[in-house]
Amino acid sequence: MALSILIAALASYTALDLATRMRAASGRARPAWLAAAATAMGGGIWSMHFVGMLAFRLPGVEISYDPFLTFLSLVVPIVVAAAAFAVVGRRPQALLVSGLAMGLGISGMHYTGMSAMRMAASVAYDPRWVVLSVVIAMCASVVALWLAFRKTNATQRLFAGLVMGLAISGMHYAAMEGASFEPANTMAGHAGHFVGRAPLAFLLAGATILILSIGIAAAVYDRASAERAEREASALRRSEERFRLLVEGIADHAMFMIEPNGSVGNWNLGARRLMGYGDDIVGTSYAILHTDEDRASGAPARALLEAERYGKSAVEAWRVRRDGSRFWAEATLVAVRNESGLITGFAKIVRDISERRRAQEALDRAREALTLSQKMETIGQLTGGVAHDFNNLLAAVLGSLELLKKRLQTDDPKIQRLVDNAMQGAQRGALLTQRLLAFARKQDLKPAVVDIAALVRGMASLLKFEAGVRIDTLFPLDLPNVKIDANQLELAILNLAVNARDAMPAGGLITISARDEQHEAGAPRYVALSVSDTGCGMDEETLKHAQEPFFTTKGIGKGTGLGLSMVHGLAEQSGGRLVLKSRLGVGTTAEI
Repeated sequence: MALSILIAALASYTALDLATRMRAASGRARPAWLAAAATAMGGGIWSMHFVGMLAFRLPGVEISYDPFLTFLSLVVPIVVAAAAFAVVGRRPQALLVSGLAMGLGISGMHYTGMSAMRMAASVAYDPRWVVLSVVIAMCASVVALWLAFRKTNATQRLFAGLVMGLAISGMHYAAMEGASFEPANTMAGHAGHFVGRAPLAFLLAGATILILSIGIAAAVYDRASAERAEREASALRRSEERFRLLVEGIADHAMFMIEPNGSVGNWNLGARRLMGYGDDIVGTSYAILHTDEDRASGAPARALLEAERYGKSAVEAWRVRRDGSRFWAEATLVAVRNESGLITGFAKIVRDISERRRAQEALDRAREALTLSQKMETIGQLTGGVAHDFNNLLAAVLGSLELLKKRLQTDDPKIQRLVDNAMQGAQRGALLTQRLLAFARKQDLKPAVVDIAALVRGMASLLKFEAGVRIDTLFPLDLPNVKIDANQLELAILNLAVNARDAMPAGGLITISARDEQHEAGAPRYVALSVSDTGCGMDEETLKHAQEPFFTTKGIGKGTGLGLSMVHGLAEQSGGRLVLKSRLGVGTTAEI
């Protein structure tokens, strides 16, 4: 009897444990766990019944069992348990009906097993005990199904298995209490081959071993599954931790996830450092990182649409930090999809490339300056050659005109005037060639030590313009002397001052100043002489061509376009350079 109760408890625990796996399984594994749970439950109840019957004795009466009915009593509880588990697994609301049906099936198993008995006695049942046994079976079945389909831990399942075993055993012994046996002269039932108590014991031992084997296999599988799941979870945690450390460690890249609706999901330490926001930005639209101009034009929404359509969106544009400062960024937006291909969000990477942009701009400016320098060098070589040859021709023309004037034997004023005009034109041409030679750095300079402040003060009479044009001079007391051709420097300052005056038709201020420069230790020391005005200024395109020969913005007959070219040539030939700075509507500064 104790063994029957123990078998009922072990079978109940095993069935509940297997039903738990059935609930969590899917696909082909679910029917397998269902069959195992039903076999454990039905087979355990059957084994408990016949172990209990092995404990039953009638003095002087030999008991055996009908093989067919004995086998039928095994099939019935297994089939009924499988049907009940399957129905409740699909429709939990059918728990009560399935439990009642399962209880009737278990009761049917008991009384089928009792019908399988073959002995020289007749059996009668007390209806009250029969009803009680059926009620116990139904209640136990409802509780078993309820426990099988709710979340329980191992301890709870063990306790439930013990209670279920006691309940099922109680059903059996309640039914046996209601049975009465009357001895008879012959064995009840038909003649034939019957199973004795010893073979039945071997059969029960096999069924019990099968049930316990199923339980052990389930425990081994559960342990292996748990260990595998733990290894996978541990590997996943390590992978996630490495990935988190990798993402968090990238401090110069802002990396963050964007929800499908465009709000920020999460981001790394680099994003916090670069953008200046904390976790308070989570849930906010990522458009807050764009400029007002981008938001007004719908650029953030277009980027999301492009990434969704093509998988990726990459741009270089301005981005805004929390403090309002801007930086030039390389922004990449990548769509993240699940196994079904649906968008689950976007991964965004932002990198500050302001330094690279500044370096590229500086490189572009250097290339432009190099191109301009090469262009000026080419023009200078061409101009120098032409001017040199033209100067020789003009020298011959001037010499001939002077000889002609001396030997002219007429007093006709018209002829004298014609010769004078020809000589003046040749002299202007000579002056023009001198300026071209200055631009080409091929003029004959006579450098000497010059006090720039004294030189400019000595030009006071030459720098008197209209009443509306005021000239200021700013020179430090310790300004060093320089080595340059004084006459050419005077001419250069005069050219720059005249240009400044022409840029201020309504009057203004011309400032002539100088400063001592030496930016780094060991670098050449030089003096920067500047002439500034408050005139109309020049745009970028005009500034690019201002030093080219014959380029002028003045009207016809108001300039040769060689003034700045001559200053440029003088500066280059004297070991320096000419730098022009100008802003439209603000003024121009020329520095030698």
